[in-house]
Amino acid sequence: MRFLRNFVIVIIVLAGLGYGVYHFGTKWASDKLVEVISTELSDSGEMEMIKQTIESDPELQAFIADAESVDESKLPFTTKEEATRVIINKIGISELQDIQSKVQQGQMTKEELIQQAESNFTKEEIAAMKVIAYKELYNR
Repeated sequence: MRFLRNFVIVIIVLAGLGYGVYHFGTKWASDKLVEVISTELSDSGEMEMIKQTIESDPELQAFIADAESVDESKLPFTTKEEATRVIINKIGISELQDIQSKVQQGQMTKEELIQQAESNFTKEEIAAMKVIAYKELYNR
């Protein structure tokens, strides 16, 4: 009986530790990812290139433009850190890296990327990401 009680206590403690590592680990990973990407984009000048690409492509412009009229109080998240956390939880870091390499190599079109986003995220989550992207691109 005593062994069973100790075993249950150990299981509960391990489950709590596992949840804590998962919860805080994904938060730490998403914060670190946002920090690295933001620094990399601003230092390399890629943010301006991305902005020019979006402004020159009417389809991408239309995709992000409706973010202006969204009521932010109804969005599931409002910061890029929260968005990154949701993306990591739903897609995973390895899948993100795979998507990034496919896009860079031209193996994935913007339509396929948008379709994949729509299949992995709810409409509210996509709207929140659009708002965050709009704010980041236009410094609002």
